Amino acid sequence: MFKRIGNLFLIVALLAATAGPWVLLQSVAWTTMLTGRLQCESFTAAVTQTFDGRHPCKLCLAIAAAKKAEKKAEFPPALKKIEFPPPADGLTLYAPASFQILTAADTFAAPAAMEPPTPPPRLRPV
Repeated sequence: MFKRIGNLFLIVALLAATAGPWVLLQSVAWTTMLTGRLQCESFTAAVTQTFDGRHPCKLCLAIAAAKKAEKKAEFPPALKKIEFPPPADGLTLYAPASFQILTAADTFAAPAAMEPPTPPPRLRPV
């Protein structure tokens, strides 16, 4: 149950992030055009005129113009040359004169083999 709801939200988020609103508006425009043309023409003629692209409605033209304006508003990626500062004059790295490998320290604690005091400590009465 929760997996299906999660998948549904994922699909809605992907549609909203991509061209979802434009697809939804275009579907509304096609549905409106088809219902309007079915009132005066045959089914095949109405479907043909709706989806052929030569008979767009006002909403289709507005969607196309908005898509085109949205694409123009995007900025092209500006390629910049990465420049590094010049090296400092007089900076020289030298290898050490001697090298010694150090052993790893014992990181394990000694086993707790001590027994607790008998009898256990008591609080002093007040």
